Amino acid sequence: MNDVRSTQNNSTATVSDAAKADGRFAPLLALGGLAAIVVAFFVGLTYRDNLAYFFHSYLTQFAFFLSLSLGGLAFVLIQHVSRAGWSVTARRVAEITAANMPILAILFLPIIVPVLLGSTSLFPWTDPQRVAESHLLEHKAPYLNVPFFAVRAVLCLAAWWLLARFYFRTSIEQDRLADSALTSKMERFAGPAILVFAVTVTIAAIDWLMSLSPEWFSTIFGLYYFSGAIVGGIALQILILYFLQRRGVIGNEVTIEHYHDLGKLLFGFVIFWGYIAFSQYMLIWYANIPEETQWYLPRQAGPWVGVSLALLFGHLILPFLGLLARAPKRIPIVLAAWAAWLLVFHWLDVYYLVMPSLEYPSLPFGIIDVLLILGLGAIYVAGLVRIASGVAPVPQGDPRTDEALAFENI
Repeated sequence: MNDVRSTQNNSTATVSDAAKADGRFAPLLALGGLAAIVVAFFVGLTYRDNLAYFFHSYLTQFAFFLSLSLGGLAFVLIQHVSRAGWSVTARRVAEITAANMPILAILFLPIIVPVLLGSTSLFPWTDPQRVAESHLLEHKAPYLNVPFFAVRAVLCLAAWWLLARFYFRTSIEQDRLADSALTSKMERFAGPAILVFAVTVTIAAIDWLMSLSPEWFSTIFGLYYFSGAIVGGIALQILILYFLQRRGVIGNEVTIEHYHDLGKLLFGFVIFWGYIAFSQYMLIWYANIPEETQWYLPRQAGPWVGVSLALLFGHLILPFLGLLARAPKRIPIVLAAWAAWLLVFHWLDVYYLVMPSLEYPSLPFGIIDVLLILGLGAIYVAGLVRIASGVAPVPQGDPRTDEALAFENI
């Protein structure tokens, strides 16, 4: 059935019994995810590569799930800074995904703790011998060193957690008080929050992803990671909204019109991702400087050529064509299918950023990757379920709710 509204009650936006029941299963889901990570670790010990494969795969999955919450936080900030009314009833899902930052901070521990303990399996710049052999790394040492790396990581995670916590708690408080002053408060802080968000996402992308190839640099890399994150965040938001409506947790508060606008945002940021990806590649290709081309050379050889082409078609050309028309954005199941498609290719994009650093002769994908996808995914979903189980799935008391309910695309 194309129109989800026809199967729902007029209003179901309260803390449902189903949501509370799901919340009780969250600890079991998290324990299952932890078990999968532990098994992946012991499998990694058998690879005799000082756990390099395990840590690279773990970073891939962490960066992917982190990007989904960063995309949700970006969506919330954009809606408040623009004082958007149409998105009020669709905003809570993004607030919940952003509020999952404490879980992501915990999931970052298997990355930062080994670095603090002296492991060189993930980041080459942590190896003193590698630094001594490279004049460029010696020059970067005041920035790429373990203590400063740890401080920046803590600051980034703390900034995201504080921003997500502020907007989530203020929105929940508005459910109770229905005070328009709270909306003004969130809008007032959105501008400075976006500046903090932009700086911290750039720092994190450089530190956790770009420094895997420490002699390489790109001033657009932080924006590249963000462009994928906002695509992933909106895609996840569409999927969750569709799932909740199918279960009857959300009714007519989210309509075809909201799906249409979410589809337009998804379409726009797909183009934005393609623009940033092309800009980075074109400038490096044109300049042809060895320090810059070294990152692309392994990605244009061997099995990675297929991944590059898959991203070109799967992350840009096909979704561009599929979402270009009006109709697909107004059929929830079709839009949800495209959202799922883009989530898969967003994961492939993050995989493309991290895994070539291993310099394997074949595509590095196996049981460790499957276990870590399931493990981190289970813990991430458990965090979302725990947060969602105690709140209404649609904001209550927002002064623009009537505008959102009456919203129509012309």
